[in-house]
Amino acid sequence: MSTLVSFHAHPDDEALLCGGTLAKAAAAGHRTVLVTATRGERGEVPDGLLRSGEALAARRSEELAAAAGILGVARLVFLDYLDSGMRNMPTNHARGSFWSADIDEAAQRLAAVLREENAEVLTIYDDHGVYGHPDHIQVHRVGIRAAELAGTPYVFEATFNRDRIARMRAGSALPPEPDVDGIDDTIGLPESEITTAVDVGEFIPRKRAAIAAHASQITEGSFFLEIPPAAFRQGFGTEWYRQRNIPAGGPRAHDLFG
Repeated sequence: MSTLVSFHAHPDDEALLCGGTLAKAAAAGHRTVLVTATRGERGEVPDGLLRSGEALAARRSEELAAAAGILGVARLVFLDYLDSGMRNMPTNHARGSFWSADIDEAAQRLAAVLREENAEVLTIYDDHGVYGHPDHIQVHRVGIRAAELAGTPYVFEATFNRDRIARMRAGSALPPEPDVDGIDDTIGLPESEITTAVDVGEFIPRKRAAIAAHASQITEGSFFLEIPPAAFRQGFGTEWYRQRNIPAGGPRAHDLFG
């Protein structure tokens, strides 16, 4: 059995992008480790959700622990950088923010986990952070460097299948894309650049439950939870990756473990 380290920017990213993959790997007997760069301090919170005196970082950390349990994650690690906020916000460059972190210094922190775990597989994000969030782009940069430092052999960039989303939206299988300030108009990668499609249909209930565990960010009326179950399975029953250092365009793999 192998060890998979999945590196993410904020609590909830892991469920949205890799939740099915993590659950599937754990069910197959692989060790799964979740590393999160920040505790999501800059997230938006519905009025009245936080308890008196409760910090958002504490609530999101609790939610992440609950989601990790649902997905069968064996170990949860925070790098404890500060959430940089959405693109072009002044907080991007605040002292301690993940976006402003030295890449080599941050990569050493992640590489230490990769070495401790003797990880064979690392997941990060594609080069524009899936949708342009500064912390997501930094996950890509730091993750690549950490894999080099630790000698981690297999690195997969989590993404969305841009062409499949467009086809499904044209067929009205998905609701309109949420209008969120600071998100790129272009989400994910074109199908031609995707090397790996992981079928997680069997684990859709866990993926959706893990998403719902992040209640401070993903309310019952959110884009991801308002989709009917059949459409959710159709839209999110496959998780998409670009494996680094192999050419695109060949036969598409269906697993992160060789």
